[in-house]
Order: sequence, then structure tokens, then C-alpha cells
Amino acid sequence: MAKPLSFYLGLRYVRSRHGSGFSAFISASSTIGIALGVMVLIVVLSVMNGFERELTNKLLSIVPHIELTSVNEPIKHWPKSVKRIAEQKEVLAVAPVIKMTGMLQHRKALKAVEVRAVNPLLEQQVSSIHQYISAGEWEGLSRLKSGIVLGSGVAKKLSVKLGDKLQLLLPSPSDNGDFKNTFTAPVTHHVEVVGVFTFGGTIDDTLAYISIAQGRAAMNYQEHETQAIRIKTSDVFNARSLARKIAHNFEHYVYISDWTRTQGHIFNDIQLVKMVMFIVLILVIGVASFNIVSTLIMAVNEKKGDIAILKTMGAKSSTIMMTFVIQGAVNGILGCLVGATLGILMAENISNIMFQLEQFFKVELLSSDVYFINYLPSLLHWNDVYITIVVALILSLIATIYPAWKATKIEPARVLGQI
Repeated sequence: MAKPLSFYLGLRYVRSRHGSGFSAFISASSTIGIALGVMVLIVVLSVMNGFERELTNKLLSIVPHIELTSVNEPIKHWPKSVKRIAEQKEVLAVAPVIKMTGMLQHRKALKAVEVRAVNPLLEQQVSSIHQYISAGEWEGLSRLKSGIVLGSGVAKKLSVKLGDKLQLLLPSPSDNGDFKNTFTAPVTHHVEVVGVFTFGGTIDDTLAYISIAQGRAAMNYQEHETQAIRIKTSDVFNARSLARKIAHNFEHYVYISDWTRTQGHIFNDIQLVKMVMFIVLILVIGVASFNIVSTLIMAVNEKKGDIAILKTMGAKSSTIMMTFVIQGAVNGILGCLVGATLGILMAENISNIMFQLEQFFKVELLSSDVYFINYLPSLLHWNDVYITIVVALILSLIATIYPAWKATKIEPARVLGQI
């Protein structure tokens, strides 16, 4: 009989509390606080998941997962090395690359760029840069011996368009293909713009592509020699261990690099922000939950006569305690249901909501010139929803224990004697 009676009394007290002035206000504020905390936590976690997805699917689509760079001399017979590495189970694609730093000149304008000399066909397998071509075509690198593909920021800085002729200034290499330590006059290479890509962020302002044949000529490399090999893996989060495994069996002495060295700080920042926001919002939910303490203490004071009568009728302490636990738990359950529903709806539509806000206030919250995306991504994980609801319910139940326990300590003789 204890559980049904407690359940009945708890729900009855909840219904009677709605018209009790200040007590009803405190009860409503605790429910609203829990709902807001749950809603915001679900939305924040979904946005952080969205940034992780964009990091994996977009930024890492053009950043090499693994890169093996020669130390003292170029990697010889790279086609054999590429074929051997491609046999690894987790390797999706392999391509050669020669990286240089130079200057692009168009009339009086100069722009420092990172130049990547690539095999256009193999590069498409390890990178998705060809999908971001906004003018011209990627295949122009194969057809034109002196072609170059620029980032949109570089093209804008130099005021160039398709078909324009540029001067590419590169340091003079030594006989072994490395650059001299002493300063020498740069070597001028004439190139023609065959494509412009728009990816977003600083990449558009710093990157340019030429054919690997041009790179070999600039570095004094022989046929089938390259400076580095880029590797695309099926599991980006296992790139570091796979890189060591490949390098251990590689015939050439190389530097080992993976995306965690160049872009890992972005992923770490996302994880850190996600953890901090989770802790902060859980504390917000905790504060809202402990408003239940005030609500129940006032309820206990209001229902002293009822508690005394129940005790004289033989009600057990567990029955009285469960009555107020159920009464307080209703706030937590209601807050979790409302917050989770609103949080799921907002997480699924946050990109559209932010777009409408940007249009209304005429502002740009995420600029593609600074970030690699210009919208707010969102990816809802149901595990996040479940964890948030469970934590909020646990905090709500914990908040009910002390007031419910105090209700069991009321002495019927003292209370009834004052009536």
C-alpha cells in the first residue's frame, strides 16, 4: 500500500500547489530552469558534434591524413612506394607531393604562397580540393605544362582571372634538390592560371597547386623522384599509429607527420569546449534542480497537519518520504521532457535558425574568410540526449531527499497540539 498511497498523495500535492502563490512560483522556476538547462546542453553538444563532423568531412578532405617527407634526399621511385603503401588495409589512397614556398607576382602585386606540386589524377584520390574549384578546371594542370590553380584569396590579392600569366618566384635549389642555406636570387617560372578554388578560411589565401613535373624542374629532381608522399586513411583518428607503422617499413628515411600535428589543435579545442560546456550546463541544471529543495521545504511546512494526521493513522516514514520525493520528481521529469523536446527541435534546425537571425540582423556570425565554414553545423547524437536526461533526473531526485527526510521528522503531538 505504501507505493500507491505515496504516488497518489504526491500527485495530489502537485495539483494543489498550482494555486499557492509564492510556492507555485518557486516550483515553476525550478521546472523552467531544468528545461532550459537540458535544452541548451543538447543544443551545445549537437553543435560541437557538428563541428567535429565538418572537421572530419571537410577540413580533413584536403589536409593530408599522413605525410612522409624525405629528410636528406628525395624519395626515389615513388610509384613503387605508392603501390606498396596502398596495399595497407587502412590506406585508401596515396599520392606524391612536392612542397615549396614562393612568391607569385602579377604586375606590381606580390603574394607569398605555399606551392604544392602534385599529380592531378592521384591528388584527386587523397584530396577533395578539385570539388571546390569555382572557376576553371582542375584537369588544366594535366593539359597545360605551366598551369597553376590558385586559392580565391590569392587570386583576389593579385587581381587575376583565368588565363592570366603570372611569375612564380622560387628559391634556387642545390644539386641534390634541397634549397641552399645562403641567399640567392630566386628563379622565375612563368605560369598561367587554369583554375581557382574556394574552400574557405586561410587556405584560400595561402595555397597554390602546380603539376609535379613543374615541381621536379624547380627542385632539380629526376623522373619518379618526389619530396613527400601523402596518404589518405579510412580512420582519421588512427592516423598517428598508422603513420608510424608505415614509416617503420618504409625504405627511405623520412619525417613522419599526420593531421593531428597540423590541425589537431582544432579538434582538441572542440573537445575542450565540449567538456567545459557540459560541466557548466550540468551545474546550471544542478542549480535549477536544487530549487526543488526550496519548493519541497515550503510544501512540507504547508502540509505539517496532513503529515501529522497520516502518522497518527499509521503511515510509515517511507510512505511520507516517498510522497515528497514523487512531488519533487514531477518537476524534474516535466523539466526534462520539455527541455529535451525543445532541445531536439532546436538542434535539428539550428542552422536554419542562425541563418534567419543573420538575415534579420544583417550580420555574419561565421565568416568563411576566417573559418572553414560559414554556417553553424549540428549533429544530434541520441546518446547525448539520453545522458543529459538521466543526469538531470538524478540531480532532481537527489534534491528531493533532504526535504522528504525532514518531513518524516515531524512530531504529530506537537503539530496537532497547535491546531
